[in-house]
Amino acid sequence: MFANVGWGEMLVLVVVGLVVLGPERLPGAIRWTTGALRQARDYLSGMTNQLREDIGPEFDDIRGHLSELQKFRGMTPRAALTKHLLDGDDSIFTGNFDKPVNGTTASPPVEPATPPADPPAAASAPPERTPFDTDAT
Repeated sequence: MFANVGWGEMLVLVVVGLVVLGPERLPGAIRWTTGALRQARDYLSGMTNQLREDIGPEFDDIRGHLSELQKFRGMTPRAALTKHLLDGDDSIFTGNFDKPVNGTTASPPVEPATPPADPPAAASAPPERTPFDTDAT
């Protein structure tokens, strides 16, 4: 549940709790919070065990089907195209066309020759390349 909360976030929470609650009520609030979390965890594990006993061996079958459904949860149209049609190469969406293709190394991009000094009128000219919006395609 709180697996992604690091020490830095915990320190910020303690400092905010110290400011909001004060030093005399903070230890009681921490005890109450840890007790409530422990009680909720015990309740959920007891419910899982009860469900496992009631359903029996079919519980593992249901878990297998739910894990298969979880794989489809992240399947967006972009991910489906990348996985099935492009063999996982998403450079068409990211604009990174310098990736190696089929194990071969891509040649480095060629730098254009330095053009002669531009006249002042060319400074307001539109860019040479049209912007490309990957999300709009």
